[in-house]
Amino acid sequence: MVLSKRAAADRRNMAWTAVWLGAAGVPLGLWVAPRDAVQGDAQRLMYVHVPAAWTAYLAFVAVLLASVAYLIWADPRWDRAARAAGEIGVAATIVTLISGSVWGRLVWGVWWAWDPRLVATAAMLLIYLGQLTVRWTGTTTARGQRRAAVVGVAGFVIVPTVHFSVIWWRSLHQQATVLAPDPTPPINGVMLTALLLCAGAVSVTAAWLFLCRLAALESRVGPPSDDHPEAAPVATGLVSSGRA
Repeated sequence: MVLSKRAAADRRNMAWTAVWLGAAGVPLGLWVAPRDAVQGDAQRLMYVHVPAAWTAYLAFVAVLLASVAYLIWADPRWDRAARAAGEIGVAATIVTLISGSVWGRLVWGVWWAWDPRLVATAAMLLIYLGQLTVRWTGTTTARGQRRAAVVGVAGFVIVPTVHFSVIWWRSLHQQATVLAPDPTPPINGVMLTALLLCAGAVSVTAAWLFLCRLAALESRVGPPSDDHPEAAPVATGLVSSGRA
């Protein structure tokens, strides 16, 4: 009970942190930061688009780590962590694609272009939707959980492909700004501050959603079954002693 109250308090504090970061970053990006010299106000979509993409990366790193841990220890708690992170990553990727499409329409004049970054991002969405589908369809078996973990590990190759696509192939998408090779990023200081605040707000929000979703999944854990093999030895003992 004490741990549950502490976890709830931690989630509440995290939610307030996200609110304060967003309250500082959003007005700064929308009204204080200057207009982009080339793209005008369309550039302000950066304060949604980039944090969403960054959060998707973080979520899929979490899927990778949790999937590796599940394959090593076969602990269903890691499977639930991979599921929660995967759901958040897919949602963040959808936001990335939608905001990028609107941005492309304003700057390029089209909603969609067969650009390496866009195609790779769409492929990333499909791969992790597939990973969640494998997890959902195999939710009652350890085999289904293992298959989802394998997809979670193997599918991660798409993440660096998305990130480096603008370097590896000719692309309409702009090159890196904050992570540019030049030690001084080619971005206005106020823009950079707004972007970092918004990225922090979205990242903390994603972490809060992850903990909330994980708590919800943990609360659904019921009697011993194939979905919860950590309880199998107890069930086996009851059957063998004739008390089942």
